[in-house]
Amino acid sequence: MKNAPHPGHELDLVLDRKETVADDVVRLTLRHPDGLPLPAWEPGAHLDLVLEPGLIRQYSLCGDPRDSSLLQVAVLREEAGRGGSRYVHDALAEGQRVHVRGPRNHFPLVEAKRYLFIAGGIGITPILPMITRVAEAGGDWRLVYGGRTRSSMAFRDELARYPERVDICPQDERGLLDLATLLDEDADTAIYCCGPEALLDAVERQCANRQAVVPHVERFAAKEGSADGPRAAFEVELARTGAILEVPADRSILDVVEESGAEILSSCREGTCGTCETPVLSGKPDHRDSLLTGEERDACDTMMICVSRSRSPRLVLDL
Repeated sequence: MKNAPHPGHELDLVLDRKETVADDVVRLTLRHPDGLPLPAWEPGAHLDLVLEPGLIRQYSLCGDPRDSSLLQVAVLREEAGRGGSRYVHDALAEGQRVHVRGPRNHFPLVEAKRYLFIAGGIGITPILPMITRVAEAGGDWRLVYGGRTRSSMAFRDELARYPERVDICPQDERGLLDLATLLDEDADTAIYCCGPEALLDAVERQCANRQAVVPHVERFAAKEGSADGPRAAFEVELARTGAILEVPADRSILDVVEESGAEILSSCREGTCGTCETPVLSGKPDHRDSLLTGEERDACDTMMICVSRSRSPRLVLDL
């Protein structure tokens, strides 16, 4: 990862098109108001949509990275959510300006001999550009795509061009995915999975006893229990100013840093989006995010300051 402290691009774009692509799923096509090219991005990247003050949401880019004239995201309406998807579905209209940040990528596509893509519902969005990239390179891949019903599964028309490599699995027609059989892969196969937490947990459990296979996953919500653990006070030193701040047991590093007047971008505040990722210059973080891999955590050189804490009396951060 290690994208911090670079804040990425900030742009005011125009919602050029809003279209329904499945039950309760709309695709937004964003363009520059002056027709200028938009920032480059790679498969797996996401975009922050600043919908209104205090309402910032991250959505995976699902278009073609080669097309710099537009950025596309797809949004599932979630009635029980925190309000972002309802705002997108009910309030955003074609022609409206939308402030965006990014793109950022915490779900990059790695080089591999083979790829197994597993998507659940709206989790198809970051997978779609990956498939396009691998297919155009002549790579060996397959997709297993699950959803509640066929009509709820977005981008089936786009995927129809790969009939021998794509398996569409609506739950009401075929039941739950047979992950035990599906994940019978070796270390030469890169496994990418995105979807609801139940699917991600099941994939990780299936792979846990097979050391050669480590899945790449992207979460839309914090992993259950990820932020749990003892909470004690500690200090953070802001290397750029020399300021030393105390982080009480009941407050986050992000809250304390923001209160001090230091500028830092943040969004989800639950360790899933990576916006507040901050380099660690000294000390040992207590990682409580849902993003970093085990290797990245062991390196102790970056952390998500919205949820993570400290295992040492002081952390020195590149802020």
